[in-house]
Amino acid sequence: MSISKRRRSANIVEGSERAPNRSMYYALGYTEGDFSNPMVGIANGHSTITPCNSGLQKLADAAEAAIREAGGNPQVFGTPTISDGMSMGTEGMKYSLVSREVIADCVETCVQGQWMDGVLVIGGCDKNMPGGMMGILRANVPAIYVYGGTIMPGRLNGKDLNIVSVFEAVGEHAAGRLDDAGLKDIERHAIPGPGSCGGMYSANSMSAAFEAMGMSLPYSSSMANVHEEKVQSAAESARVLLRAIERDLKPRDIITREAIENATAVIMAVGGSTNAVLHLLAIAHAAEVEWSIDDFERVRRKVPVICDLKPSGRYLTVDFHKAGGVPQVMKLLLDAGLLHGDCMTITGLTIAETLKDVPSTPPAGQDVIRSLDNALYSEGHLAILKGNLAPEGSVAKITGLKNPVMSGPARVFDDEQSALKAILDGRIKAGDIMVLRYLGPRGGPGMPEMLAPTSALIGAGLGDSVGLITDGRFSGGTWGMVVGHVAPEAAEGGCIALVKEGDRITIDAHRQALELHVDDDELARRRAAWSAPPPRYVRGVQAKFAFNVSNASTGAVLDRF
Repeated sequence: MSISKRRRSANIVEGSERAPNRSMYYALGYTEGDFSNPMVGIANGHSTITPCNSGLQKLADAAEAAIREAGGNPQVFGTPTISDGMSMGTEGMKYSLVSREVIADCVETCVQGQWMDGVLVIGGCDKNMPGGMMGILRANVPAIYVYGGTIMPGRLNGKDLNIVSVFEAVGEHAAGRLDDAGLKDIERHAIPGPGSCGGMYSANSMSAAFEAMGMSLPYSSSMANVHEEKVQSAAESARVLLRAIERDLKPRDIITREAIENATAVIMAVGGSTNAVLHLLAIAHAAEVEWSIDDFERVRRKVPVICDLKPSGRYLTVDFHKAGGVPQVMKLLLDAGLLHGDCMTITGLTIAETLKDVPSTPPAGQDVIRSLDNALYSEGHLAILKGNLAPEGSVAKITGLKNPVMSGPARVFDDEQSALKAILDGRIKAGDIMVLRYLGPRGGPGMPEMLAPTSALIGAGLGDSVGLITDGRFSGGTWGMVVGHVAPEAAEGGCIALVKEGDRITIDAHRQALELHVDDDELARRRAAWSAPPPRYVRGVQAKFAFNVSNASTGAVLDRF
């Protein structure tokens, strides 16, 4: 393969001033002929921290071999991960969103610092996905994303289990609906091996978005980690990347406003995670693409939910893959005029060209993916709510609800742990609206996810009758009457900081409204008496994050200056 324009400009071969650079490559086993070939990074998220990433090394190995065989020089470097499922409900959860930025920094730093010609990023857990893509976009050399793959379902008593089953079991146990032995059985059987959490949760939502944007290969976003096709897809991704380097096809040529709209449409159609809103905003920022929180509401109104996937539906990602996966969903949306078919993909084909042989109707004999005229919901499930409680916006997942309108008394908590204890102690009743605050990007810091309290509500049988509002985030596994990403957040003096116990609050998904029923004069008095709490961290990565982070309505990014 001929040397790329980017590598030539680095002048690694010509000129005696670069000789020390060549010497260090010789120490790695390079020969003279290698210097005419592209240097291709492999950002490897493998770790034994979490099942999500424990199966990534075989994918990195396959990609490395394919790059070398195709005439490239593979250069492997590591990226970290934080397991959301393991850190949920602990102080460690506050490092999850922070890790998105750390991962992006790792990719950008290595690609730019080592002047790589292209990069293949491999990730599994939730923040590996947006973090890797943000780093890709900052570096803007030819790149492809390889998703580590979903997990297989656990099995117990003839039923499928997944990570959310465990959190909901905790709530059932606290409510007296599940005994100790039953809880332990679910814990032991829910996670059978490597792969990312099995529903349309955050990791699988973002992998679907990357495929829809054209930055991953068709069908790759829903493959299971343990299946051989995942290894083969990693190798093919490497070969596709080498061709993209030859053509100098860059991420910002692919991730346009139209591509992000395509990703948003697919997220709506599959019933994806609320985290997709936060991460797509951050990805758009990294791509320097104009995209706002209001664009999600615009897309939601025209794209129906056509996939019956967990957490609010019945099926897991392995079932979705068998039914045709993201390409099948995209073909249905394309035929309905709901996708931009002329968007470019990493393969060099447009979306329309990629989908030309995909059937225009879902496969018979399955009900995971439905036709648009038989949609589960006529509009998307991620609603942007505004009002005096969230003037800059908030995000609600409104599928699976019996009544998307609720009004009730506020039950106020300044941390997650006291809120969870109140649920488990039986002090939260039907009709209450829980307010969990000082958990935003700055106040948390790190905007932790609230899967523990929301799952406890489901387990206690209160999922349809208790509302929960927070300036923090929700896991992709969350469902119920929940509203997150409230902006401005409490730590910034947002209205959520002024709520008092017993205040009446209305959540109205029909009107996209989030309202605190307290008059303006009283709110002004409360605001005058309010003062910002001291920062929870004054040194280290958390302090740096809290100092620099933008609010949730702009993606909680660190470089919005």
